[in-house]
Amino acid sequence: MGLEVLAMDQKGYRRGSFQSSTSDEDMLEIAGASLDFPMADDDPPLDREMGGFSSYNGGEMNGTSKMMDFLEEPLPGVGTYEDFNTIDWVREKSRDRDRHREITSRSKESTWALIHSVSDAFSGWLLMLFIGLLAGSLAGLIDISAHWMTDLKEGVCLAGFWFNHEHCCWKSNTTFTDRDKCPEWKSWSQLIIGHGEGAFAYILNYLMYVIWALLFSLLAVLLVKGFAPYACGSGIPEIKTILSGFIIRGYLGKWTLIIKTITLVLAVSSGLSLGKEGPLVHVACCCGNILCHLFTKYRKNEAKRREVLSAAAAAGVSVAFGAPIGGVLFSLEEVSYYFPLKTLWRSFFAALVAAFTLRSINPFGNSRLVLFYVEFHMPWHLLELVPFVLLGIFGGLWGAFFIRSNIAWCRRRKTTKLGKYPVLEVFVVTAITAILAFPNEYTRMSTSELISELFNDCGILDSSKLCEYVNDFNSTKGDDLPDRAAGPGVYTAMWQLALALVMKVFITIFTFGMKVPSGLFIPSMAVGAIAGRLLGVAMEQLAFYHHDWVIFSGWCSQGADCITPGLYAMVGAAACLGGVTRMTVSLVVIMFELTGGLEYIVPLMAAAMTSKWMADAIGREGIYDAHIRLNGYPFLEAKEEFSHKTLAMDVMRPRRNDPPLTVITQDSMTVEDVETIINETTYSGYPVVVSRESQRLVGFVLRRDLIISIENARKKQDGIVSTSIIYFTDHSPPLPPSFPSMLKLRSILDLSPFTVTDQTPMEIVVDIFRKLGLRQCLVTHNGKLLGIITKKDVLKHIAQLANQDPDSILFN
Repeated sequence: MGLEVLAMDQKGYRRGSFQSSTSDEDMLEIAGASLDFPMADDDPPLDREMGGFSSYNGGEMNGTSKMMDFLEEPLPGVGTYEDFNTIDWVREKSRDRDRHREITSRSKESTWALIHSVSDAFSGWLLMLFIGLLAGSLAGLIDISAHWMTDLKEGVCLAGFWFNHEHCCWKSNTTFTDRDKCPEWKSWSQLIIGHGEGAFAYILNYLMYVIWALLFSLLAVLLVKGFAPYACGSGIPEIKTILSGFIIRGYLGKWTLIIKTITLVLAVSSGLSLGKEGPLVHVACCCGNILCHLFTKYRKNEAKRREVLSAAAAAGVSVAFGAPIGGVLFSLEEVSYYFPLKTLWRSFFAALVAAFTLRSINPFGNSRLVLFYVEFHMPWHLLELVPFVLLGIFGGLWGAFFIRSNIAWCRRRKTTKLGKYPVLEVFVVTAITAILAFPNEYTRMSTSELISELFNDCGILDSSKLCEYVNDFNSTKGDDLPDRAAGPGVYTAMWQLALALVMKVFITIFTFGMKVPSGLFIPSMAVGAIAGRLLGVAMEQLAFYHHDWVIFSGWCSQGADCITPGLYAMVGAAACLGGVTRMTVSLVVIMFELTGGLEYIVPLMAAAMTSKWMADAIGREGIYDAHIRLNGYPFLEAKEEFSHKTLAMDVMRPRRNDPPLTVITQDSMTVEDVETIINETTYSGYPVVVSRESQRLVGFVLRRDLIISIENARKKQDGIVSTSIIYFTDHSPPLPPSFPSMLKLRSILDLSPFTVTDQTPMEIVVDIFRKLGLRQCLVTHNGKLLGIITKKDVLKHIAQLANQDPDSILFN
């Protein structure tokens, strides 16, 4: 295949392989160096045995040389990563294997070592338990607080201001039909002017609704801006990038967790068109990252930590939707980069514990994990697949429209003055949302309650306008009501829902991406649920008035309950969510876990697949991938095929007119020479060659490791001066006795850098970068070093071939 890989099974694989260590600013200046960015998006074959990677910390090659090696003890800082850099998956995995091997060998020596070995093996499960407990508790707190604060916009409970509307009326003696009008609950007009009827009372309630909405949203944006800028948005694009190996310090820190939890409640309560489900994944990942610090195994190994974060993402979706299995599949399908079988089991356990914790808290008081749990009992008919597929087409069209519009608006926010005024933007969008939302009861209620109402199958006691049918039947069998003619309430509800649909479609475009925590799952589901309910009622009335038509004649007789409008709402919600996120398997599982509708898997699958095909036909990217590209995150998408016939020599640096590649020789450069190279370049690493004339490759050394090693040698090793020779060989070069002490840095040299020949097709190079998670790859010709290809070079090349701006591939 033209692939020339230096053997990775040499015993002395060293501490610094492929590590990048430039800062964000440095990255802007780099032309042809090995500074680069993150990993791939395929499972890297990291568990391959790589010989005996036994001596990261400076053991000798083959164990023969007894010469003074300055780095016999590991130095603090060597082998770590700076912010906005990429981890080295291969090195991290081999370090973990070395650690595991050492613990296993010691466990046979003493009882204490055996106990340590057992506790090390158990620590992963213990960490999952903690993550599940913390994520479940925070989700319960967020649910209860958001429910209460949402109701606060409309009134207050006299029995105790901490009760929301529903809890306030639990002990009331009102009849079932008047259950929302209990004397303990007072609207703001009743409190202020003593009565709730009339134009003045309506205006007063309207005004209080808008004031509370503005207060909540302004508080949210000011907290985000002042304390944790990373707490805005949904967080899923960044988590995908972090799980691919990129480091964004502080993104999963304690301040981000605290502020995101508080502001998520405020943002949801303000009535903005956003959900809490996406941000709950970010909250759970913050929990995972913080709890990793309790265990050395995860604190000191970035690859192991990412396995934990994958499981935490599953726990986040588990508590967001009450869907533990859907959460595991979401982590696998949508966010994770490296997902071994062990992580699958641990994700399952974390999701289970999180769901159990949330169920124990019982935030909605209905023994369910979500607000919109429903159960349908009527079977669906094969001919109904036609409207289900139509809903899938609508979901795909809405998804593609939303992604294009939202990305255009977010790009405008980035490139114009609009981005400088986040507080003003939130104020304006909240004001418009609140003013438009209040007159329509379906936009005034929280989006979760709206979805619950739309999913609901009308029973005898339902007092909702959606259930105001003409009742001309004498008896019913249980809850199965026959299809009935729509009454005036249903027609009013249809108009209001149509207006709510238009508002949700457009207002969500401007809301997602503002500087407040904002999820996309709930608004997308609301759009689909409204469209589905409208279609469901239309189908129901068609079946009622025209049950003798050919399409209904075989299965829908007069007086039968044929059509379930709530089912159409559920299918529409799945279709729109699929159109926006391009989820398929995890989406269907989440939806049937949400609704308990196992018999409706086929309609859900049909809608999800149709919506994905439809949306993919218009644009290949889901909303999260589009935001990753907009922000310039260094993410190599595994789903995209590389079909161009370019070679490694077309992409490598240096190009024809560039200055030659900066290299370090193995035994002929002084400390001063190396320090000059470091000061004059911003590259994150340098190839080491036998000599400038031969250009035969020896290995690769990282800038950060060089700086730390030279600084330490000057302080701690006698006789190291600017004229001291640095050598990377086993034996010191022959020099006169009068020469100053030499500095041996073989221990920080990566002796097995990844190499390809100049004739290697780029599709193979791209595949190597994706599957091994490389940062850079050296290019050789007949064993001589020609150049280097970095992750950013690959991303720029792909962007150029797609007619995009290659300079957009930076960390913005």
